[in-house]
Amino acid sequence: MTSLSPIGGHVSVTGGLAKGGLRYAADIGAEMIQVFVTNPRGWALAAGTPAQDAELLASGMLSFVHAPYLVNMGSPTPETLEKSVATVRHNLLRGHAIGAKGVVIHTGSAVSQSRDAALRQLHEHLLPLLEEIPDDGPDLLLEPMAGQGGMLCATVQDLEPYLAALDWHPKAGVCLDTCHAFSAGHDLSTSEGVKETLDALHAVAPGRLKLIHANDSKDTLASRKDRHENIGAGHIGAAPFAEMLRHPAVAGVPFCIETPGGAEKHREDVDTLKKLRDT
Repeated sequence: MTSLSPIGGHVSVTGGLAKGGLRYAADIGAEMIQVFVTNPRGWALAAGTPAQDAELLASGMLSFVHAPYLVNMGSPTPETLEKSVATVRHNLLRGHAIGAKGVVIHTGSAVSQSRDAALRQLHEHLLPLLEEIPDDGPDLLLEPMAGQGGMLCATVQDLEPYLAALDWHPKAGVCLDTCHAFSAGHDLSTSEGVKETLDALHAVAPGRLKLIHANDSKDTLASRKDRHENIGAGHIGAAPFAEMLRHPAVAGVPFCIETPGGAEKHREDVDTLKKLRDT
């Protein structure tokens, strides 16, 4: 029997990582959660609260961590690179403390340097962080972007040189964002496009898909714009998510919404995905 994908979302941790996060998860009917363990838009590294960490760990809730948006391991700016390394290391340590299965990072941009130089930089600075992860620690999940600017990774095919730069390390996994993939040119609005995209991902990185960010898109195919929409309210539509949930490469892979709105909208999105999964 095919393993069912847990469905949940990125949750608010207002009131505490465990107290706020688990409360929000209950409000939206989440079977898994994704959290920030530090300010997503800054470099300050929050130490966390051991009691909250222990409570979240004891809850048994399947969890993932999303690293701050400023992280760019491909940056040519030494200060940004140094802070990115420190931030990823910190998020991996915090993820281990709460029992997270993965820490998501955006795959970054070469900015003003060449793609080859940026990939060499990944080998020099990101690969050592992968080596530091203990066997029972979280995977580092690479999230391709929508294709803006000098992004190192947008299509699933872009993952091949990226993973090669990391020596195909076993702790390097993939987080596929459906809005990003659609905006980068993968037509996830059709059953054929869903199959083609997931088949290609499995061919490039078999067994490495560990998380799906389930987001509809406010913008059209290949727009290169990163604007998420609620499930079924955008240009992807609801039905293709059922196709994704049935694809063999996605068996058991958690689906995490990062959609607009508060708890009511998030509950609707989680419910929609559960119905598509369970029918």
